[in-house]
Amino acid sequence: MERERELEQKRVNEIIKIINHKSNKIFKHLEKVGGDALEIRQNFWNDVTVNTDEADDLAETFSSIKQQAQLLLERERSQSQLDKQINTLFRLKNSPYFGRVDFLENNEPSTESIYIGISSLMDEKDENFLIFDWRAPISSLYYDYSPGEAKYTTPEGTIEGVIELKRQFLIRHSVIQGMFDTGITIGDEMLQEVLGNNANSQMKSIVATIQKEQNRIIRDEKSKLLIVQGVAGSGKTSAALQRVAYLLYRYRGKITSQNIMLFSPNPLFNSYVSTVLPELGEENMQQSTFLEFLSSRVGARLELEDSFMQLESLLSSEQISSYELRMKSIKLKSSLDYKNILDDYIQKLNHSGLQFHPIVFKGKVLLSAEDITEKFYRLDKQASIPSRMEDLKEWLLKEIRRHKRAEAKKDWVKEEIQFLDKEDYLESFKKIQKKENDGFQDFDVEEKFLSSVVVARYFKPLIKKIKRYQFINYEEIYRNLFFTLSGEWEEVVGLSLRQLEEGFLTYEDATPFVYLKEKIEGSKSRLSIKHVFIDEAQDYSPFQFAYIRELFPVSKITLLGDINQGIYAHTDDTSSILLGEEVKDKETITLTKSYRSTRPIVEFTKGLLPNGEMIEPFNRDGEKPTLTIYKKKESHKQGLQSLLDQLVEAGHETIAVICKTAKESATVYASLKTGRDVHLVEKGTVSFEKGITIIPAYLAKGIEFDAVIIHDASQHTYFRENERRLFYTACTRAMHELHILSLGEPSMLLKNSMEKLQAAHK
Repeated sequence: MERERELEQKRVNEIIKIINHKSNKIFKHLEKVGGDALEIRQNFWNDVTVNTDEADDLAETFSSIKQQAQLLLERERSQSQLDKQINTLFRLKNSPYFGRVDFLENNEPSTESIYIGISSLMDEKDENFLIFDWRAPISSLYYDYSPGEAKYTTPEGTIEGVIELKRQFLIRHSVIQGMFDTGITIGDEMLQEVLGNNANSQMKSIVATIQKEQNRIIRDEKSKLLIVQGVAGSGKTSAALQRVAYLLYRYRGKITSQNIMLFSPNPLFNSYVSTVLPELGEENMQQSTFLEFLSSRVGARLELEDSFMQLESLLSSEQISSYELRMKSIKLKSSLDYKNILDDYIQKLNHSGLQFHPIVFKGKVLLSAEDITEKFYRLDKQASIPSRMEDLKEWLLKEIRRHKRAEAKKDWVKEEIQFLDKEDYLESFKKIQKKENDGFQDFDVEEKFLSSVVVARYFKPLIKKIKRYQFINYEEIYRNLFFTLSGEWEEVVGLSLRQLEEGFLTYEDATPFVYLKEKIEGSKSRLSIKHVFIDEAQDYSPFQFAYIRELFPVSKITLLGDINQGIYAHTDDTSSILLGEEVKDKETITLTKSYRSTRPIVEFTKGLLPNGEMIEPFNRDGEKPTLTIYKKKESHKQGLQSLLDQLVEAGHETIAVICKTAKESATVYASLKTGRDVHLVEKGTVSFEKGITIIPAYLAKGIEFDAVIIHDASQHTYFRENERRLFYTACTRAMHELHILSLGEPSMLLKNSMEKLQAAHK
């Protein structure tokens, strides 16, 4: 094997020479293109002939400007492409490739050695591939097959043959650190190397370690709905981001990053995954939390509760009756039954029930709510509500223009003229100069013009509101919906009406409210989005998912999640969308092996779940998780500080103290921030940093840390059975070390896993 290693290193050295040569050529070209672009910018107007005397001269001037602008744009585009090539070569120089497959194609005389890396590289003459991009069709041989019969699919058809050798490399700084031949799965040696390292403050892109099932996720092109049910630490998010990179590569020229949308669990997650796609040579796609998406549609009249406030409210609730009522409200409003109730209600609005705000100007009602309602219901009853609403809007704008003309003749307008800017007077003077009038008429023309300026400014906000449909009283329309509910929902109706009366829109009401708006105004379908990715999909209600399906009617959808981490109230009965639904061209892929944590941590956390036996730990050794039970608050506090010192001394770069709620997190942060560099993560936190992080369990979803401390796992803190998933989610954030502290008797959630813990009393 030593001789083989020498030959492989010799090849790496040759590749580095080619990379250096190509880099030097591109740098020279880049200098020239950059110089050209700078010269065009500096001399732009010197090279443009400006003449506006005649129509022909004006056309010539426009053509000259357009020509220079196109020339500059072409140079800048070339500069951007060359920069991208340089960055790719820089990454290849450090680690040119990570895999090799020797493939003998059927009916071919000789075996081809296929080297696979993060990007393609051709020889000096650009005739032969020295390295294949991991997304190329031929590279699937590396991820999907062991030595023996194999095949891969190309646009031209299926290529069959035999893999004679499958080899993996660990190359750092152009030197082979490790090399071994492997079987069907990616070798444990490489995974051990990658997973054994401390966590970066961002997610890593590890295309070298993609497993066969993950490769199915990445390369799936047929499914209209791809559902990935993956246990904690199974690499589903990593596979999803690599799927994005694959799609951009596979369909380059047809889709760009702007045609892909990712719904992420929280703003912090966006920071956490932000480096993965750029590392793979692709631009980041559009990212948003579902809450941000809803918030932009709700409007400013209502205070919107977010999902974290909803969860915090439930986790902190001590009154059983109010807790159960809120849960009942959430279950109703998250269901497809509620969507059906809304759809029936919307049908009735075709005939009656729509509510409007009066159009008021300077305290005077120009058009009453009754006038607007009467006009709407006189419109063509065969037309849809959105179509009639568009006609109503145009009628309102016409009426406003009529009122504008009448208002311009009033005394208050003449008084306002004296406060106008000199620019307005100058504009009116120019207008008068164009007319051949005597002095008396000049004054009339000027006054008329200035009056129109004043009135236009006063009416502008009103016109803006009408164009945005703000004359529709959505709050009252939604409020009236509850009067159609009765019987078993009486208490929920009372709660909902009280909340709306206070100007408060709960998170469970937000999607139905926005859905109602879309049905009245007309759906703003996002036809440019070709692929939608939903991470932590188990946290979406059936109503929310149905709404997303309507918003993106032409999109393929990829759902990623874990039923065991469904922490929100509407997922408590496991009626998650991850269980699937009857959809044509649907594919479900299940990932059961957990790679994030050491075997002892996975063995412990799987015991927290009723169906935990299905989770397979990756064979990576580590210390048993610890449970320390404290009798007093002071010793609990000292124990936490001592443990943090130990973890920092051990060299862990990312350490999390995970609390149940934001309130608990703030208390812990206040006690630790003096004399210690700690970060508090709140719902608005947008950057992920190394060091010690204090974080609520529900914000830690999707993120991993070298070491995790559960701040208080006592029965006093985790006392409800439906908090089991939240506790499981918190514990599964740990990669190398997990320490559980309990102030008093440990939670009943730990009962079945006690033998997997190293327990101590203090």
